[in-house]
Amino acid sequence: MANLSWQNWSNSVMAQPHEIHRPPSEAELINIVQNANKHNSNIRVAGSGHSFVPLCASDEIIVSLDGLQGVVNINAVSHQATVWAGSKISQLGEPLLDQGLGMANMGDIDRQSIAGAISTGTHGTGKGLGSISTQIVGLRLILADGSVREVNTQTDPILFKAAQVSLGALGIISQVTLQLLPAYRLHEKTWAEPFDKCMEKLDSYINATRHFEYFWSPKEDACACKALHPTTAFDIDPSTPFTPPEGRLSRYISKERIDFSHRIYPSERNVKFNEMEFAIPAKLGPDCVRAIRKLMQENHPDVLWPIEYRTLAADDIWLSPAYQRETVTISIHQAAELPYEAFFADAEAIFRSFDGRPHWGKMHSHSAGELRSLYPKWDDFLATRKKVDENGRFLNPYLKQLFGI
Repeated sequence: MANLSWQNWSNSVMAQPHEIHRPPSEAELINIVQNANKHNSNIRVAGSGHSFVPLCASDEIIVSLDGLQGVVNINAVSHQATVWAGSKISQLGEPLLDQGLGMANMGDIDRQSIAGAISTGTHGTGKGLGSISTQIVGLRLILADGSVREVNTQTDPILFKAAQVSLGALGIISQVTLQLLPAYRLHEKTWAEPFDKCMEKLDSYINATRHFEYFWSPKEDACACKALHPTTAFDIDPSTPFTPPEGRLSRYISKERIDFSHRIYPSERNVKFNEMEFAIPAKLGPDCVRAIRKLMQENHPDVLWPIEYRTLAADDIWLSPAYQRETVTISIHQAAELPYEAFFADAEAIFRSFDGRPHWGKMHSHSAGELRSLYPKWDDFLATRKKVDENGRFLNPYLKQLFGI
């Protein structure tokens, strides 16, 4: 093949691979890996392209898993489902609901492939809830030699901990097994209030609901707040109208609704942007967001895109940004067509000062040495990666630089 091209969602990354494959079966996927071995070619897998860094870029082989989508099987007794790795999260909600099940948490975008979401540590919000990777109980992994390995805590607990957030560096995930919950509905309330008032009540908002987040708008210096909480109701009770806290954005409408969880979690994101996100120790989150707000007000008043503030439970996944610490994630944005470099560089310096860990799919400039100091299991991950892919079949220049190889 010639004159091929690939780009990510925001057009911040572009590549010209020699080959692009969309295998319709696992057997064909294995065949692609085996042929890559024969020709000593590197492979990267692209999901929905929602990473803003060159994780998927390759000038050799790019594989799309869009031909491997849908539910493989559902166990309503164990509340588990195995799905093809190329399945978009948006495609899973209704089939799971038909069996009385739902994902424990989702992010505010549901367009990612399930494999891409877990490989980068994608998450939603909720003080007691982990990333999507914490919902994984098993993976089917195509290794560098083309062999297939079922990976879980029983078959290979070391590889499983590495594979739950792997950046696609261990092999190609073909199937994912999720631990689910009985289907549940969420009551969503959204409102806006001044930044200082939101920060004053922040702990109470976080502790009062299963999910809380806000977007701080620099234009109005106010927070668009969203709270989600499980409910047994099917509709809003008209006898108890929702009265939002005082203060609101002029363009933000306070509202509430009830529906099944997978219909409530996602937000529409149709305007393209670039993004940087860091995971901060929870106790430092408020001071960090105040520092970013001050930076924007004093040094970058031209940036009008909001800051997003979410919570994330500690976990034990080696490359998870929430590894062994309760976490707040803070995201900054800029329109895809506007320059972002100076703003993101200044913000990253602040995130560094608050012991921040970068989101793997979002912009950052951390070196391998810096990442080693942030991740206690960094060297264990690198050793495991080398064990299963000694020749770096699933690496690209970006990952080699990231890992210090």
